[in-house]
Amino acid sequence: MREDLQLKPPFFEIGPKSYLYGDDVVALARAADAAAKKYDVDIIFTAPIVELRRVAEATERILVFAPHMDPIYPGRGLADTLPESLVAAGVKGVMLNHCEKPISLSVLAQTMRRADEVGLATIVCANSAVEAAAVAHLKPNIIVMEPAGLIGTGHTSDVEDRMTAMRAVKQIDPGIFVLQGAGIRNGADVYRVMHAGAEATGSSSGVTLAKDRAAMVDEMISAVRRAWDDRAAGR
Repeated sequence: MREDLQLKPPFFEIGPKSYLYGDDVVALARAADAAAKKYDVDIIFTAPIVELRRVAEATERILVFAPHMDPIYPGRGLADTLPESLVAAGVKGVMLNHCEKPISLSVLAQTMRRADEVGLATIVCANSAVEAAAVAHLKPNIIVMEPAGLIGTGHTSDVEDRMTAMRAVKQIDPGIFVLQGAGIRNGADVYRVMHAGAEATGSSSGVTLAKDRAAMVDEMISAVRRAWDDRAAGR
């Protein structure tokens, strides 16, 4: 676990996946950067591998994460993603075990050790409260509780299911942040999840498929800020 990661709740994760490429990714990253500054909300931006350096150089406030890496060392590894290369590109962390790029628990442990060695933060995806608890023993910085069946559907998981997962993680290590993802389409979804007790949430298709991506980013990050402030005020 990277101890010096400059991240605090509430925060948000944007992952363009392969919905966007080239200049569109950089434009979205700049919109996220502006929203992070405007609302004082930390944003993790999980950019495609080939756009990581450009995104890091084009932004100031967001935290640029890679969507995957391999537990290799400099040397052999054709087509693998070397941890040191991510650091050299300006990356702050890496997402692991997404349902679209799953890895075994043993490989996950190896990869997280390499992340620790090079100073990368880790955000690890889990499909259930049971898997989230197993992952928590490996001490990532963040666990994404994201039922695979809901990704891209526009439907969010039940509030009690999300809170069960959070409690399971916090009982093992209260220092691990829990991001409640899957099915976030707009600011109303963001507000509902955050106001119900989440530390963070995020979106991919909800942002990338919006008619006005920058406006949707602003709407969602504004909702994060309002939900968090309303919770603090007991509203």
